Amino acid sequence: MNLTENNNLSSKSNLKAINEKPLVVQVLVGILLYVNGLMMFTFLKKETFRDTRYILFAQTLFVDSAFMVLTDLTLMGGFYQYPVHIIPCCILCTLMSLLSLCSPMTLVAMCLERYVAICVPLRHASISTPKNTFIGLSVILGVSSVLPLFIFTVYFVNIPPGFLHLYVVCNLEVMLQIKWLADMRASSLQLIFIIMFCTVVSTYFKIMLAARSASSERKNSTNKGLKTIILHGVQLLLCMMHLITPYIEMPLWKVDVRLFVNVKYSDFILFLILPRCLSPLVYGLRDKKFYSALKYYAFCGILVCNKHKIRDDNTFRGVVSISINN
Repeated sequence: MNLTENNNLSSKSNLKAINEKPLVVQVLVGILLYVNGLMMFTFLKKETFRDTRYILFAQTLFVDSAFMVLTDLTLMGGFYQYPVHIIPCCILCTLMSLLSLCSPMTLVAMCLERYVAICVPLRHASISTPKNTFIGLSVILGVSSVLPLFIFTVYFVNIPPGFLHLYVVCNLEVMLQIKWLADMRASSLQLIFIIMFCTVVSTYFKIMLAARSASSERKNSTNKGLKTIILHGVQLLLCMMHLITPYIEMPLWKVDVRLFVNVKYSDFILFLILPRCLSPLVYGLRDKKFYSALKYYAFCGILVCNKHKIRDDNTFRGVVSISINN
């Protein structure tokens, strides 16, 4: 009897812990979406933030927000085992793959922009123009879409016709059933990661060399640029770790669905939520100009109301005092 009661209590506690996980995820995603939305609103409201670094930052915020929403939908669908038709599932997975590549590539572009600003300051104005920035964003989007669209095309060419009527629990693993396609994707992602990481590391060392020879007036901005590169490097590492997590999760998906969901939940927190927290830290808190504008818009309702209230009270007192004197 005691053993049965203990088993019941243990199963209830496990069920409670499992049911709390979606709530924790929704709270974290909601907080990050609110912060990112507030930052995008700040970017759009201020004309002074039309520099290349802020445009790239806004691109990162938008891509990260869209990626979090789509990944959260697939995570909740996997948690509750909700079946989806395979065609919209594959379209959703392709879009997620595109966004997951677009985010780290934008981080590399931000590192290169800091390199130009610090190491080649005289050419920064001519290189970092709005036109060149949007061309760069288009190139990033185009390069990011090559691999996902190739996988999408090959998958639909190779699957039997009967599979088009299937309903599946939507995950990226659905499109990685073909072994050579999964191996090709893994190799491509490893090559992309090596290229991007080498670019960030070389940028860091070049800025570090520039910091040693910089004047005392430029020391602070150069050192700040080094710290920014380090943060972007950590972001890049975590983002690329998220790209290889499907190969860790795939064997678990075939063995135990519940264990697969738990591992996917942990990967979601560590490799998706955590690196997206660093973007607001880099520009939302460390950039004084952006932080001032962000603080203004975050508290503008309270500050503006108080300011108008004080102004109206002073006006009313002035009118009353004039009336009394007259």
